[in-house]
Amino acid sequence: MSLKSEYPLYLANRAETPNVDLEVIDKYSGEVATRVPLASPERIDQAIAAAAKAAGAMAAMRPYERQAVLRHCVKRFAERFDELAESLCIEAGKPIKDSRGEVTRLIDTFQIACDEAVKPHGEMLNFEIGERTKGYRGWTKRVPIGPCSFISPFNFPLNLAAHKIAPAIAAGCPFVLKPASKTPVGALLIGEVLAECDLPEGAFSILPCRRDGAELFTTDERLKLLSFTGSPDVGWALKEKAGKKKVILELGGNAACIIDEGTELDDAVDRVITGAFYQSGQSCISVQRILVHEAVAEAFEAKLLKATRALKSGDPKNDDTFIGPMISEGEAERVMDWIEEAKAAGAAVLCGGTRKGNIIEATLMKNVPRDVKLYREEVFGPVALLETFTDFDQAIERVNDSRFGIHAGVFTPRIDHAMRAWDRIEAGGVLINEIPSWRVDNMPYGGIKDSGLGREGLKYAIEDMTEIRTLVIRDV
Repeated sequence: MSLKSEYPLYLANRAETPNVDLEVIDKYSGEVATRVPLASPERIDQAIAAAAKAAGAMAAMRPYERQAVLRHCVKRFAERFDELAESLCIEAGKPIKDSRGEVTRLIDTFQIACDEAVKPHGEMLNFEIGERTKGYRGWTKRVPIGPCSFISPFNFPLNLAAHKIAPAIAAGCPFVLKPASKTPVGALLIGEVLAECDLPEGAFSILPCRRDGAELFTTDERLKLLSFTGSPDVGWALKEKAGKKKVILELGGNAACIIDEGTELDDAVDRVITGAFYQSGQSCISVQRILVHEAVAEAFEAKLLKATRALKSGDPKNDDTFIGPMISEGEAERVMDWIEEAKAAGAAVLCGGTRKGNIIEATLMKNVPRDVKLYREEVFGPVALLETFTDFDQAIERVNDSRFGIHAGVFTPRIDHAMRAWDRIEAGGVLINEIPSWRVDNMPYGGIKDSGLGREGLKYAIEDMTEIRTLVIRDV
């Protein structure tokens, strides 16, 4: 596997290589895999100006024309499937099987947007609610909000960029996108495919840049929406700077999973293993806290421990690797510091807890005090914490004892417990007999509390990228 020696950025639909100042590192080998340009503030300003100029032409595109662009992307991503997967494996350190899974989701996301692009978005209104409004009729339609600003994260460089790009095209919004500096190649490959399409000049720009240059992505008043996926501290700070524009935030979490009495344990273990350690835990809905009913705690722990120890770590390019490298050695060091803090406070390491470079072995811990970082914050690493409960309501209280709330998982054979969880758990989604890490790309997805604002998922993102315009007609 290898990448090209360099990739261009995209400014107003056109490929440009003004420099190759950003080195993209192979996350397993630590070697430079490729180089890409860094956009200057001047180029970012040009991109925003081009997007503002393109707003009218993008809004004027017919639904079938937008659909044709999205359909072309679906076709080309399928044709370049292996290339996309291999680039993701290298730049993100994602195991190759998981990289292929993300490319599949990239294609799904654009296909869903393709379907949504030609659906009606509006309704007929009944104004005849009394004598005063006799003869009045009304309709609504959704119109594009205008130029959008997108900032995407490193952990899903293809699909989380797609969750911004695809609905923007379906809605008729031009955009500027800043991909994560550690993993810019996936977004630039999407840009390469978009550049093949018949889009108005200025419809899209994809610009790797430093944080100082990214300030314009947030503050520029020509942009009407900011969609950010990343850390809570950064996201909320951006919201404060965003001014009048609409802000969508998809932030962090420390997701919990309840294992109730009577649960089929082998099935739950299979799912929890995936949820906790997929992509080395670098997901905002990774299973971080596992709450197990005391009646099944011993058996569940034994099964989970055996399955965790069997996971293979190493080179993400190998098909049998499950635990690959974290995004950087610095992040791996942070996770280890949190593990050591928890151990000093009395936590026990059941397995793992060791690091080699930026690979941390899959780690299970228990008796973790509820005031340490490993419990309170988002670990974003391959670490899961076991604790027991005696009463289902107690488990719900523990799930809610968090400043985050994206997803929660509940394994239970009892429908009353399932419905109680749905009613009472403070999260954007409650998944029954499934891990919080599960997501399908047409579902409404997002969090509450410190986990964010708004929802992704194609239909729901299109709603955020459009505004309601009402028509009233009086019969005369």
